[in-house]
Amino acid sequence: MLALAGTAHSHEVRPAVADLEIGPDRVEISVRLSLEALLAGIDLSQITDTNQAPNAAEHDELRKLAPALLEQRLRDGWETLGDSFILQAGGGRHRLQIDKVQIPDVGDPETARDSVLKLSAALPLDVDGSLEFGWRKENGPLIVRQTGVGDDAYTGYLKDGALTPPLPRTGALGQSGWQVFVRYIAVGFEHIIPKGLDHILFVLGLFFFSFHWRPLLVQITAFTAAHTITLALAVLGYVQLPAHIVEPLIALSIVYVAVENLFAPALRLWRPALVFAFGLLHGLGFASVLMEVGLSATHLAAGLAGFNIGVELGQLAVVGTAILVLAVPFGSWEWYRKAIAVPCSVMIAGIGAYWFVERVFA
Repeated sequence: MLALAGTAHSHEVRPAVADLEIGPDRVEISVRLSLEALLAGIDLSQITDTNQAPNAAEHDELRKLAPALLEQRLRDGWETLGDSFILQAGGGRHRLQIDKVQIPDVGDPETARDSVLKLSAALPLDVDGSLEFGWRKENGPLIVRQTGVGDDAYTGYLKDGALTPPLPRTGALGQSGWQVFVRYIAVGFEHIIPKGLDHILFVLGLFFFSFHWRPLLVQITAFTAAHTITLALAVLGYVQLPAHIVEPLIALSIVYVAVENLFAPALRLWRPALVFAFGLLHGLGFASVLMEVGLSATHLAAGLAGFNIGVELGQLAVVGTAILVLAVPFGSWEWYRKAIAVPCSVMIAGIGAYWFVERVFA
């Protein structure tokens, strides 16, 4: 199995993960989430970083609370907070109760801590019935995974308050390969736009080297081929590399392509080779997201292909937007490189360097 997990950047909004075990008369749900954001009432549907929230200070103070105090805050406020969790079955809505709360000890308050909230609800006895689960959009994106029913179990990425499709009380959803393929295209695209800022900056680094089709095509082809290879190998379990190694190296790859933009006069052989090597790293980053969402063994190929196509569409959207906004109106001007390509490359390099330090020491 792939030993690679998403890095908890200090204040980055990441999707929560809910594992559902559904029985004929009861559902048990384990949710991995940021309790601090939930308790602070931050609207995670509107931001990508909790520092952007008006109540960011309250959120940061909650990070400093001991586990017992944070759990008590949760239980005291559950009458209201519980309303944001939506469970529908048998034609009505059912309230979830807290069974257990697992909260890590206080560490660096600048680093996110993921807590596990175990919930359950009794359901009207109906072995042929189904249920739907989700939460309010303000709680942010949610990955839902059905457990205990084999390879055809439901997995989904929900946002904007969406609910799962009706899930049977017994047995799996029985999704078709086409349904899985289409759903994972959306997951892959969203991992680039809007959630993959590091990948966006890397692709823009390739664009600012040159927007002419030949060097751009060579670089993007090398990058795409490389991350496709490692994405597949990682998901299939053939590659293992810890996130604390992969994520800083991804940041360094951003720095490199941006800095080389300042000094390389033309496309040299080593540039596509290095872009290919960096693509291998980015593929491992993509895999961490896909492994977190989960893939059924039955439709592994469909999900992997859909996710990869979604990533490619996201990258093409980034490059296409850059061409339309910058290359088409300004590319023929003499000052384009000095006034646009160079300053943007310097800014990208600075952001990548900051991320490298943060990912190594945070």
